Amino acid sequence: MKVKTILVSQPAPSSKNSPYYELSEKQKVKIDFRSFIHVEGVEAKEVRAQKIDFSNYTAVIFTSRNAVDNYFRIAEEMRFKVPDDMKYFCESEAIAYYLQKYVVYRKRKIYVGQRTFPDLIKVIKKHKNERFLLPSSDKLKPIVPELLDELKVKWDKAVLFKTVVSDLSDLEDVFYDVLVFFSPSGIQSLFKNFPDFKQNNTRIAVFGNTTIKAATDAGLNVNIKAPTPETPSMTMALEKYIKEVNKK
Repeated sequence: MKVKTILVSQPAPSSKNSPYYELSEKQKVKIDFRSFIHVEGVEAKEVRAQKIDFSNYTAVIFTSRNAVDNYFRIAEEMRFKVPDDMKYFCESEAIAYYLQKYVVYRKRKIYVGQRTFPDLIKVIKKHKNERFLLPSSDKLKPIVPELLDELKVKWDKAVLFKTVVSDLSDLEDVFYDVLVFFSPSGIQSLFKNFPDFKQNNTRIAVFGNTTIKAATDAGLNVNIKAPTPETPSMTMALEKYIKEVNKK
């Protein structure tokens, strides 16, 4: 069956130069965006219940923009003035630049990994004497605590926000040729919203091994996978598939 409509389980891209818009125009397919999950911040009293005192830490590890937002939100709610000499360890340049929303970038000690957490670990290794705080969601990739424990640094996790299933009830009678997922949480949201979901002719596109596993464990047939050596991005994987099925 030809592909005419795609639903991406993420918010719409903010940039007009997004490869999704280019794909839509080039392949003449309709692409919609909808968050299947969203983030909700926890209250300061929940953080206190975790026995987390921000003043005990000399460095903060940020693995996402949500972590940045919620760290400074909770700091304000707890009336904790973040010291000027606090050290920030950011998983990527994008997260480091996002810090400018809260601190004067050039005046702070900011250390940046290349893109992945193992990259950042190499940087953290040079600062093993710090006491690290890891602002996190309730769903943390297992590799993060594993690598920090291996390094034998002093660190604590603070759950400052939670991943919550979005209400998708308005999509109950809407059909898409392709559904695109980027996390196991997105798959969980699909079945939480639609417990009787039957795949039928819907093609499933997934990004990453953990998402592939979650999809297959849920009984879905995965038709489009990324990243692969041939298609390192989801848009490339979609385009390859669309070209193959739409020319038949």
